Amino acid sequence: MEFKEAIILAGGLGTRLRSVVPNLPKCMAPVNSHPFLAYVIDHFKSQGIQKFIFALGYKSEAFEEFLNSKLPGESYQLSIEKEPLGTGGAIKLACGKAEGKTVIVINGDTLFKINLGKLLSFHHMCAANCTLSLKPMKNFDRYGVVELDKDYSVKNFHEKKHYNEGMINGGVYALHAQKFLAEDLPEKFSFEKDYLEKYYESRRIFGVVQNEYFIDIGIPEDYERAKRELTVDS
Repeated sequence: MEFKEAIILAGGLGTRLRSVVPNLPKCMAPVNSHPFLAYVIDHFKSQGIQKFIFALGYKSEAFEEFLNSKLPGESYQLSIEKEPLGTGGAIKLACGKAEGKTVIVINGDTLFKINLGKLLSFHHMCAANCTLSLKPMKNFDRYGVVELDKDYSVKNFHEKKHYNEGMINGGVYALHAQKFLAEDLPEKFSFEKDYLEKYYESRRIFGVVQNEYFIDIGIPEDYERAKRELTVDS
């Protein structure tokens, strides 16, 4: 089995959650007495992740005690931004700590219970630069839509608006770290806008559809839903 590493993006400010979680980074928001991040870690440990790299920024000190108690010290590293670098800059900085050719990238404020083996096998079969995990949804306006071609390569990204149905970017990626670091990318940039949407026509960027449990706690309504749906054993 390939050595499996994951970068968890956990540096977000969580401005839309401030009304209910005023003093913590978004993914540290408590859900039934555990930080939301605990559920993300547990799922991906169950899928074979052996090492986590936490990309931190805002209030990075809030993670230290939790991570010390949650994970053995040798199974995680911290990648701390001195100033906000955007999702792309955070991934670029954290990739410098990755040991393997392929790294999984996960949004820490989203729990998407994908089958990691399915994502990785497709990613390697396609010799992809990046493979997105896509979630089918109905009647939504919070997300843009990802359109795939017949070979599952990304055909287009569509802006946020109301959709009756479509596939959204679920925020879990398989990324060829070396090829990503070789790109001519700035220090601060958006992974979604300045990498995926800029390069999908000229790089090997694919999507794998997985209709699994998905929740993004970026707004108070979904944070409340997480409290109803998630338990320690989930």
